Amino acid sequence: MTGVCDLTAKSCKPCEGGAAALSQAEITALLAQLDGWEQNGVLIAKTYRFKDHYQTMAFVNAVAWISHRENHHPDINLGYNQCRVQYTTHALAGLSENDFICAAKIDALFHL
Repeated sequence: MTGVCDLTAKSCKPCEGGAAALSQAEITALLAQLDGWEQNGVLIAKTYRFKDHYQTMAFVNAVAWISHRENHHPDINLGYNQCRVQYTTHALAGLSENDFICAAKIDALFHL
């Protein structure tokens, strides 16, 4: 997964008016660089599992910090020992490189 390193080194860019969402070919290529993320229409998602609620909440708080720094925010569904992170770029009504950059950074966080 050498591509993940490339994605984690990038920063999210503001979405410009008139910009196009990624094509399916671009999505497929970027998705191949991530571990365990799946596409569901115009979003990508992954479920992370933890030992207990404390670890889950610590992870969610760290995801919030990454989201704030990148100014690109996911939807997070939270349970006792798991959370599901979903990304889409609402301004484009589809997926952008920002979604994959954040997904890669969250994966790197999970493996710390």
